[in-house]
Amino acid sequence: MRDENIARRHLIRNLEKPKQRIVELETMKAELKQLQELLDKERETFFPILHKAPYGIALIDNDGRFIYINPEFTNITGYTVEDIFAGRDWFHRASPFPEYRQEIVSSLKRDVIQKRVEKIFSVICKNGEMKEIEFKPTLLDDGRIVVVLSDITERKRAEDALRESEEKYRTILENIEDGYFEVDLAGNFTFFNDSLCRMLGYSKEEMMGMNDREYTDQENAKKLYQAFNKVYRTGEPTKEFGWEVVAKDGTRLFGEVSVSLIKDSKGQPTGFRGIARDITERKRADEEKATLQEELRQSQKMEAIGGLAGGIAHDFNNLLTVISGNCQLSLLELKEEDSLRGNIEEIKAATERATSLTRQLLAFSRRQVLNMRVLDLNTIIRDLEKMLRRVIGEDIELVTCFADNLGMVKMDPGWIEQVIMNLAVNARDAMPGGGKLIIETANADLDDSCGRGHVTAKPGRYVKLCVNDTGTGMPPDVREHLFEPFFTTKEKGKGTGLGLSTVYGIIKQSGGDIWVYSEPGLGTTFNIYWPRVDESIDDTTMTVTREEIPRGGETILLVEDEEDVRKLAVRILQRQGYTVLEASCGKDALALCEEHAGPIHLILTDVVMPGMNGRQLADQLIRLRPNLKVVYMSGYTDNAVIHHGVLEEGVNYIQKPFTMDGLMKKMREALDKSSSPLCLA
Repeated sequence: MRDENIARRHLIRNLEKPKQRIVELETMKAELKQLQELLDKERETFFPILHKAPYGIALIDNDGRFIYINPEFTNITGYTVEDIFAGRDWFHRASPFPEYRQEIVSSLKRDVIQKRVEKIFSVICKNGEMKEIEFKPTLLDDGRIVVVLSDITERKRAEDALRESEEKYRTILENIEDGYFEVDLAGNFTFFNDSLCRMLGYSKEEMMGMNDREYTDQENAKKLYQAFNKVYRTGEPTKEFGWEVVAKDGTRLFGEVSVSLIKDSKGQPTGFRGIARDITERKRADEEKATLQEELRQSQKMEAIGGLAGGIAHDFNNLLTVISGNCQLSLLELKEEDSLRGNIEEIKAATERATSLTRQLLAFSRRQVLNMRVLDLNTIIRDLEKMLRRVIGEDIELVTCFADNLGMVKMDPGWIEQVIMNLAVNARDAMPGGGKLIIETANADLDDSCGRGHVTAKPGRYVKLCVNDTGTGMPPDVREHLFEPFFTTKEKGKGTGLGLSTVYGIIKQSGGDIWVYSEPGLGTTFNIYWPRVDESIDDTTMTVTREEIPRGGETILLVEDEEDVRKLAVRILQRQGYTVLEASCGKDALALCEEHAGPIHLILTDVVMPGMNGRQLADQLIRLRPNLKVVYMSGYTDNAVIHHGVLEEGVNYIQKPFTMDGLMKKMREALDKSSSPLCLA
């Protein structure tokens, strides 16, 4: 009986287990349904927020895979979740530069750990466009990362534009010659430009917060306050009222001042702004008169020196020609080990220095020979850049700024290079501790007002060359004598004082003008203006120099009144294979030409001779022998083939003193031309 009860209970328990399991399953099912409903409700609540969010949102798992991105992410970058599922591959497309990628990765990791936000990076979108994207990463508890991003490209551009505008505004203010200032309602300086500091002679630190009572007298302070009060009451600016101030060094300056009101965003007055122009020179007619008289005196002095240089050039250059030529002939005959060779080379070097000195004097006096060509100034400077960098040294930075569509100038290419090199050397010497040399070209139109303070300035169309250095600058007493020959501030033996006077003469003879601006400690700027010409550029390509001195076999008629020069030229010509007929004057040359039965291929004649000059002689000889070529030689620039230092077109000319090599090349050049000889100085 007992066993039957146990068996019955056991059977009942076994029958109840499936029922309990069914109840448990039903309970679990109900709980799952509740969870699903809750999940669906949360999805219905939050998914539209993510889907419609105005920001790009991405969810990244621990392996760097993008699990989810919202539509705005795609709108911003162009990439879908399929494009960027493999985060690493997408990252290489969006940021193709390895160093920049590393910077982004390091920055994001650091920001996520330290819970920083708002990092801005450049991202390349799917269409290739680059955008500025602001990233805000957040680290979740399970290690995943949520990134919120915003397209701030336009905002960044606006900020950059605003910053550039502010910088441009500040640059303009800092570079205009007029003084700009802002003061509070009490008249204390709150902002000003460098020009105002220079005008008053104070440093920026000294001027900040300074009141007008500190740099003007009581009467002028009252005049200024009256102007300020009028502007404050009416709100209308006042223009160009006279105002006298005292600079730091005690100099009294007269200025024209314009003042307007400064208001805040609510329209409330907060101060005044103004422009101050120094018109002291206009008010001081006696100083202007003295300046004009000084310029006239300088001009007369330059003309006197020019006349002196031109007067002695003929005889002096003849002497140099003989000395230099005989040195060259002697060196050709002497062996390398000859004991006399060193002495002759020293004589030749001294002759070259004397020749250079003479040419510098002629350049200053505007009597050197110019071979005028139409040139592009930009091309000239570009060709000189490598040499300029060697001249100024490694501790000086060379900056060139070339204007587009620069006009043409008419200049001698060799002399314009001399101008640029001399100015570069002058700048180098002014920057012993290093600095910056800026060479800039521009088109310039000068009107009557532009020439104020420059008596020689003429209105017109110009090409401007600006040479600026950051060197020591010059005080007024140095600027006054800057272009005078033999004036120098260098130590004895460090310079001849002819560099800038040569520059002055070349520019003036070419029809240009030169202005210099300099202050101690503020560097120096040379502004050079050459007249613009509407002509096509000339081909300035020169024939490649041959290593050997050219030879020939033609017959040359040599006419030279100076016996030593004539004998030297005969020796040089005969040594190089020419047949030479010589005459000491035009009359003898005509007779020789009529008597000589054979051909005469070329006449080499001095220009300045007694009785008949070289031009008159050549005209008569060409009537007798129409195919005769002519080469003129002279050490003097005011003669029949050169007017104001400029060669007539089609004239072959060689300047005394000449070298053996130079004479032979000129002869060969003239003889080899089938048409009229090219004029080369």
